Amino acid sequence: MPTVRSPQVLRRLLPYYHPYRGQVAVGLASVVVAAALSTLVPGFLQRGIDALRDGAHTREVMRPALLMLATALAAGVLRFVMRELLNGLSRRIETDLRRDLFARLTGLDAAWYARWRTGDLMARLTNDLSAVRMAAGPALMYFVNTVAGGLFALGMMLRLSPSLTLWALLPMVGLPLLMLRLGRLVHARFEAVQQEFAQLTTRAQENLSGVRVVRAFRQEDAEVARFRALGETYLASNMRLARLNGLMSPGFALLAGLGGAITVGVGGAQLLEGRITVGEFVAFGIYLAMLTWPLIALGWTTNLFQRGAASLARVLELLDAEPVLVRDRGTRVLPPTSVGRRLSFRGVGFHYPVADGAAPRWVLRDLTFDVPAGTTLAIVGATGSGKSALLDLVTRAYDPQEGEILVDDVPLTELALGPWRAELGAVPQEALLFSETIGENVAYGLTRHDQDPQGDDVLARISEAARTAQLLETITALPDGFATRLGERGINLSGGQKQRTALARALARNPSVVLLDDALSAVDTQTEAAILHGLRDALASRTALVASHRLSAVRDAEHIIVLDGGRVVQSGTHEQLLREGGRYADLLQRQQWLEDIEAA
Repeated sequence: MPTVRSPQVLRRLLPYYHPYRGQVAVGLASVVVAAALSTLVPGFLQRGIDALRDGAHTREVMRPALLMLATALAAGVLRFVMRELLNGLSRRIETDLRRDLFARLTGLDAAWYARWRTGDLMARLTNDLSAVRMAAGPALMYFVNTVAGGLFALGMMLRLSPSLTLWALLPMVGLPLLMLRLGRLVHARFEAVQQEFAQLTTRAQENLSGVRVVRAFRQEDAEVARFRALGETYLASNMRLARLNGLMSPGFALLAGLGGAITVGVGGAQLLEGRITVGEFVAFGIYLAMLTWPLIALGWTTNLFQRGAASLARVLELLDAEPVLVRDRGTRVLPPTSVGRRLSFRGVGFHYPVADGAAPRWVLRDLTFDVPAGTTLAIVGATGSGKSALLDLVTRAYDPQEGEILVDDVPLTELALGPWRAELGAVPQEALLFSETIGENVAYGLTRHDQDPQGDDVLARISEAARTAQLLETITALPDGFATRLGERGINLSGGQKQRTALARALARNPSVVLLDDALSAVDTQTEAAILHGLRDALASRTALVASHRLSAVRDAEHIIVLDGGRVVQSGTHEQLLREGGRYADLLQRQQWLEDIEAA
C-alpha cells in the first residue's frame, strides 16, 4: 500500500463528524475557553506576589487568590465537559465506522474474499479501529488544547517580556524538523506493527478453527513454535516503535528544558536589573511551563495522529473495496411465482479469478441446457468436475466469463441481486451454523414478511421444514428443543445433523429455487432415503438443482446431466443414462463397489 500523509487520510473522517457537529463545536469551544482561563491563573499569582512585596492589605492579596480558585474551578468544569463530549464522540465515530465497515464487508463477493485472510480482516475491525478512535477524539482534543494553551501562554509571555520570550523560545527552532522526521517514522513503524498483528491473528484464528486437525496430526508443538516465532516478530516491531516513542517526549522535553535554563539565566539578570518584577518573573516561569507541556504533548498527539492515519489507511482499503466480479447493477424484479423458475444456460463458460497475466483454468465450458419451472435437475460428476461452480453461478457468487444464464428468459445479470437471492434456498457442501439456538438457525432466512398474515408463529413453519429434513425428532430430543443453543459453527451437532439443519433452513424460507450442493453427503443411507422421500413433496412446486456424488440422491430427478472436465458429457433420465452406459454408468458402478466394500 502506498504511503499517504496523515492529513490526507484523516480528512476521510470528516463525514463521520458531521452528525455530531454540535457536540464537536461545544467540545472544542470548551477546550479553547478552558485553555484561556488557565492562562489567567499566573497573572493573578503575579498580582498577589507583587502585592505582598509592596506590603498591600490582606484583602488585596486575597482577591487574586479567590480569582485563581474560581478560574481553576471553571477551567476544571470545562475540561470535564470537553472530555465527556470529545471522548464520547470518538466512541460514536468508532461505532459508525465499524457499522459501515461491516456493511461493506457483507456486500463483497467470494472472489474478493479469496484474496484476504480472516485474521487480517479481524485486525482491521478491532486494533485498527481502536487507533482511529484515538485519533478522532483524544488526539483532536489534546491537539486543540495544546495549540490554544500554547498560543495563550505565548501571548502572555510576550506581554510580560518580548526579549525574554525570544530567548526562551530559541531552542524550539528545531521542533518542527524533529516532529516531521519522527512523525514519518511512527507512521511507518506502526503500520508494520499492525501488519504483524494481522499475521498473528490469522495464525491464532486458523489454529482455533482447525484445532481438531492440529491434534489429529499431532502438530501442537509445531504450531506453538510457529506462533512463538510470529509473536517474537510482533514484539520486535513493537519494540522498534516503543524506542521511537521513547525518543519523542524526551526530545521535546530537552528543548523545553533548554528554554527553562535560558529563562533562569536571562530572566534572573533582568530581575536583578529591575526590568521585571518578582511577580512577573514567577508568572513568566509558569507560562513557560504551560508552553512546555503543550510541546511535550504535541509529540504524543503527533504519535496518535500518525497511528490513526496508518490504521485508517488500512480501514479505507476495506471501505473503498469493490466486488471483484459481482456488480449489482440489475434492477428488474420478477413477478411472484408458485411453480418455480425456468433456468436456461446458454454457452456458459467460467473460471475462477486469476492473477494478471496468468492463464485461466476453465472450470466450466460451453454449458447449454434448460431447467423447466417446477422440475428437478440433478448434476453428477467426479470431484472437481464443476458441480459446485455451476450452483455458485446461479446464486451469483460469481459471474460467468462466457455465455449467460436466463431466469424466466431474463438475463440473470439484469435482475436485482437482493430480490433474486431472496428466492433461493441454498445448502452448501459445508453447512455453516451460527452460535445461536437451533431454532434461530433454521429460521435464519425468514423475515417479518415471511410470517403468516394471520399471526401464526414462525415455529410452525420451521417445524415443517425440520420435519422434511428429518431433523424434528433430533430437535425434540435436545434439552431445550428449538431453544437449544449451538456451539461455534454448530460444533455440538454431528456432520449429518448440521447438514439437515442447513437443509431445513433452506426449505423454511419457501424458496422458488432450491440449490443442494452434496447436501446429504454426511447422512446415513437410511436417513437419506427418508429425506429424499420428504423432498419429493417439498420440491414439487419448486425448481431444484441437486449436485451430488451419490447417485441414489438423484435417480428420481426429472433430468440428469453428467459433468466431466467442466462439460456436459451425458444428459437424460436415470433409466436413459443406464441404458446408454458411459460416464454415468461408470460412476454408478464405482459407487456400488464402494458401498459393498463398506458393508463388508
